[in-house]
Amino acid sequence: MPLHPWPPAGGPPPRSGEDRLGLDSSWERKLARAAIEPDFTLDLHGYTLDQAHRRLDSGLAQAKAMGARLVLLVTGNPRPVDAADRGSRRGAIRAKVLDWLAAGPHGADIAAVRPAHRRHGGAGALYLVLGRKR
Repeated sequence: MPLHPWPPAGGPPPRSGEDRLGLDSSWERKLARAAIEPDFTLDLHGYTLDQAHRRLDSGLAQAKAMGARLVLLVTGNPRPVDAADRGSRRGAIRAKVLDWLAAGPHGADIAAVRPAHRRHGGAGALYLVLGRKR
């Protein structure tokens, strides 16, 4: 499973006890084995790009208000798309979601983004690990 660097390049340095990608080895093992259940699931299937973007922002606000640490973000399977086709072809939401997270109001609250275990949707989903409130 490839790792998704979070925060994106140029982001804040990792806090003590966390690796350069935002998680300690205990979290990595739990996610790799699906030994932890998501606290909140956000499904973006069936939405247009604009609707999915709004749903992502409102869903993350709701998850944070509930105190969720692990969010399962269902985006659908990635499709190889050309940059010019990102707005209209299948896989468009998956192609845009990391950009939305990095540029959106919740980017600073996300400790890590990881591919979901097959049990939780595999290639069609991502784990968003939210940082603890300090």
